[in-house]
Amino acid sequence: MRKRKLGEILRERGQISPADLAKAIEEQQGKVIHLGELLLQRRLVNKSDLIAALTEITRVPYVDCSKVRVESEALHLIPQPVAQRCCALPLACEGTRLVVALAEPQNLHTIDELRFTADADISPRLGFRGEIQTAILKWYSGGASGDLVEERAAPAEEEPTAEMEFVSSGVRQSNIEAIEEMQAELLQKRTPAVRLVCELITTANAKRASDIHIEPQATDTAVRIRVDGMLRDLQRVQRSLQNSLVSRIKILADMDIAERRAPQDGRFLVKMGERKIDLRVSTLPTQYGEKVVMRLLESESPLLSLAELGLSQEVEDALRRTLAQPQGLLLVTGPTGSGKSTTLYASLNLLRKSAVNIVTVEDPVEYVLQGVNQVQVNSKTGLTFANGLRSILRQDPNVIMVGEIRDKETAEIAMKASQTGHLVLSTLHTNDSIAAFTRLLDLGVPAYLIAASLSGIMAQRLVRKLCACHDQIPVTPEYVSQLLEVGVIEPVRTQLVPVGCAECDYTGYRGRVGIYELLVFDEAIRGALRTAGRTDEIRNLAHGNGMRFMQEYALEYLQRGLTTLDELLRVVPMENVASTPCPRCSRELAPTFLFCPYCGVGRTQIGRSQHGAPSGGVPQGVVPA
Repeated sequence: MRKRKLGEILRERGQISPADLAKAIEEQQGKVIHLGELLLQRRLVNKSDLIAALTEITRVPYVDCSKVRVESEALHLIPQPVAQRCCALPLACEGTRLVVALAEPQNLHTIDELRFTADADISPRLGFRGEIQTAILKWYSGGASGDLVEERAAPAEEEPTAEMEFVSSGVRQSNIEAIEEMQAELLQKRTPAVRLVCELITTANAKRASDIHIEPQATDTAVRIRVDGMLRDLQRVQRSLQNSLVSRIKILADMDIAERRAPQDGRFLVKMGERKIDLRVSTLPTQYGEKVVMRLLESESPLLSLAELGLSQEVEDALRRTLAQPQGLLLVTGPTGSGKSTTLYASLNLLRKSAVNIVTVEDPVEYVLQGVNQVQVNSKTGLTFANGLRSILRQDPNVIMVGEIRDKETAEIAMKASQTGHLVLSTLHTNDSIAAFTRLLDLGVPAYLIAASLSGIMAQRLVRKLCACHDQIPVTPEYVSQLLEVGVIEPVRTQLVPVGCAECDYTGYRGRVGIYELLVFDEAIRGALRTAGRTDEIRNLAHGNGMRFMQEYALEYLQRGLTTLDELLRVVPMENVASTPCPRCSRELAPTFLFCPYCGVGRTQIGRSQHGAPSGGVPQGVVPA
């Protein structure tokens, strides 16, 4: 059956002339106004006649919002920005249903959004837009009874979050309007969700957090932040605020707030004074609701130089020589959160010149580099790392940066590009530099192509630095035992332990420092790769050529008092060290051993023997075999 239109019903009933109807329809063109509202404004129909016709069309009863009484419990279920955007006035709670007056009661998207926000079924009522908007301002401002006055916060000038500005990166018009409304609401500080989102971002930024985790649980919602690579509890949020909090974030990130059963990704920008913070948002449906993770990126933050990364002089010199080559592939490896992207950006910062064409393909673009052409992966349009890399090769590049090598296709294209006059930089997820060979072989890349393409592999970790509040105590037997296990034999009388203060948020650690190892290729290593040599063989070749492993640098940091042994054991894989035979007794020794624990012969850390044991022969506390 054909759906009848409003003008048709009014004309058939003789409540409007065909000429007046045609004139009103013509006037409506290009305006954001319903025909019924326009007819009422022009006094072309009576209000009672219009209500009767609209009720027939929508089959929804009419409510006069200028006279209705609103329950405060209903108002708490729908935040004011959502009510204004949807032109919806919550009226009352009837069991598990929420009665709402709507200007468009047949708009299913609006109904779904309200149902999601209120976590209740919606019973719609028909209302005129002007009446609803006036009633929203009246009742959310306290109404006749002042029910919502307790939800108002302190004046905006008393809170630092008033200086926060939200900027959308999406295109969904309804969400852009919601962001504008939220910005206005932020200055008024009327709803808990608005205040909570701003407080979380402000607090996380002040504590130098990289991520914010919002985790729904059975009785409440836990909020945690990741600082210096470790998660910390921040606060607990009432269970009743979970849905409105998540909805607020999803609106900002241009996500579909009606979709709660599938993971989503989005982003938005926050301006805090002169600073701009890019927030990457990810949602995941869990047993108790949607879990949200927001990653904070300061995309315009000053870039670090190689010296500021904390590289040792020998690693920095070797890295500069590798980057100075006209072609080749440099891989930076390590787990997630080990600072690989920062190292790549520091390398690009060194290479960028007006005479050099640098193109990157990233997922996502984390930092903005002036003078560098940066491309962001977009799986929806088919722009993958491999496709983007093919297109980049047609852009006459000198230097190419690939955010990550994830598959065989990307690896082979990058390696072939490194053999045809391009310097290629990329990352790989492996435990150390030597393990990158195994990873590439597992991807299906031929050994001869790996040997011919790679010019260097850097592996790295980030360890937390001790705060100035640390303490020094006598060593314990357990601590000495741990030192012996990792190859430290020199007598140690004291150890550093974290204490905790306000500066480090009572964790004992503040900031992080990088630990690096750089494997530079030579003909011996390339030959071992071509013959599919074992990783331990390649490791011993590299160590014999003077390469120092990250485990050695880690123990140096321990000796200098920068960090603790527990922190090193948490981050650095101490079992992946190369072994070389003792020049006297031929026992296998880790490179971190300064003296052989069996016969007492000393050696330098690069594996060459140093005849003549220390005074007393065998180091103190070591029993020879």
